[in-house]
Formats: sequence, C-alpha cells, structure tokens
Amino acid sequence: MTIEINLLPWRERQRAHRSRRFHVTMAFMALTGVAGGLGMTHHFQVTLAAQQQRNAHIQDQASRLDPDILSIGEYESIRERMVGQIEVFSELQQGRSQTVQVFRDLTLSLSDGVHYTQVSRQGDQLRLSGRAESNHQVSDQLRGLSTMPSLAEPVLLEVESEGGDRRRFSLSVIQLANTAPLDSGGTVQETP
Repeated sequence: MTIEINLLPWRERQRAHRSRRFHVTMAFMALTGVAGGLGMTHHFQVTLAAQQQRNAHIQDQASRLDPDILSIGEYESIRERMVGQIEVFSELQQGRSQTVQVFRDLTLSLSDGVHYTQVSRQGDQLRLSGRAESNHQVSDQLRGLSTMPSLAEPVLLEVESEGGDRRRFSLSVIQLANTAPLDSGGTVQETP
C-alpha cells in the first residue's frame, strides 16, 4: 500500500503566506520610510525655525549696536583730531623755546655798531637784514653768529654801501632743531 500525499495545497498556502508576509514587510518598510521622512522633515523645519529665530535675535542685537558703532566712529574722529591738536601744541611748545633761543643767540651775537633792520623766517631758514658801520663789523657779526648753538654757519648774501661809512647787509642762516633749552635763569642747559 502506498500512501500518496498531495503537497500542492500546502505549497500554495506557504506561497500565499510568504507573499502576504512580503507585502506586510513592504508595507511596514514603506510606512517606516514615510514616517522617517516626515520625522526628518519635521526635525529640519524645527532646526530651521530655531536658526531663523537665532538669526533674527542677532540682527536685532546688531541693529541695537549700530548707534554705538556710529558713536565709536565719531569718538575715533574726535580722538584723531585731539591727537593732531596735541601734536600741534607740542610743536608750538618746542618752537616757542627754540624761537626764544634763536632771539637770545641773535642778541648775544650782535657786534658793536651792528643792528638788524629785518628778521624773517621761512621754515628753518632765517633771513637777516641790517646795517653796520664797516665791512669789518659785518665779518665780526658773521663770526659771532657761527658760534651760536641754535644757528648753523651763516651765509652772506649781499653787502651794499649806503654812502659814507654805513653798510647795508643781508645774510641767511639755518636754525638748528636740536638746540639746548634755556633754564629759568637764561643759561643754556645741556641736553642728554
């Protein structure tokens, strides 16, 4: 006796069962994919909204700082103007003592019988015009100027006779920048 077993219905059920399981798995994967996509979209939207909120906060704070930035620019321009004024004041202060020194040296170098009629200055160059009784006095005057600490070697520009014993002369001399300042007693202080 032989027993015959028909496996065809069992195979059909197994195939249907596998097909159903495949469709369920595919549906589950599709739902998981859609849910994951929606979750990622939501996450990125929340992140984007938070970043936009941070950007708006930064822009708000930056707009609040704009007047302060403008005032800093104004303060810098005021500072630059004040630095310029301080430099001018220091140059004037230094020039004041140099001018006093130059006039002091001009007075000390003045020879007997010589007097200045005009003193002009252009930059560091002094132009002196004066009168003397003789050419010898003009020479003495040039030697006297050359010994002064605030003046360089003088250059005689012209000597003219005014008739009789009088001579009119003009000379130029460079004022030296590094002269020793005067103390309160009128004597020259040595600079280190």
